[in-house]
Amino acid sequence: MNPVFDVYTIKAIIGLGNPGGAYARNRHSIGFGVINALAEKYNATWQSSELMEYATIAVHDTTGAPHSILLIKPQTFMNNSGRVLSFMQKKGIKPEQILVIHDELEKPFGKIVIKFGGSHKGHNGLKSIMSMIGADFWHLAFGIGRPADKNDVPSYVLSNFAPDEASRIPELIDQSLALVKI
Repeated sequence: MNPVFDVYTIKAIIGLGNPGGAYARNRHSIGFGVINALAEKYNATWQSSELMEYATIAVHDTTGAPHSILLIKPQTFMNNSGRVLSFMQKKGIKPEQILVIHDELEKPFGKIVIKFGGSHKGHNGLKSIMSMIGADFWHLAFGIGRPADKNDVPSYVLSNFAPDEASRIPELIDQSLALVKI
């Protein structure tokens, strides 16, 4: 039986992407886009370390009790995203208390789902994370579609969204935040 997602059990949200302005609008960096919107919604202030940018937000559960969530943007490039996990392990954050926001080739553009566990499906950022903590964490998978030729995948994920897709990104980021329920 799959667990039911409850944001009040989440202690860290990791948005995957590649650091630097050249990658900001790439399909592969949509995790950064979603987590930036979340930080903006809660007026979070980003701090920097060698491995990441991070911020803390306080959300209130249905009883009004505060709940802190750490927001993280790895600054290690996608293939080494898992390096930020040591920071969370030192804070006692368990894998099942982590939500990773990432692009998903296997879903059509605009399809967004939250799921628990699963495979990395060739996603290098997820591979890196799973090499550190296994597969038992939450995913917000943001569908970006897939190119017809699998040989085009590397350039596809590192390309910017097409203009018609880019115009829908703000709405889809709002849908992502609504799914997380914060």
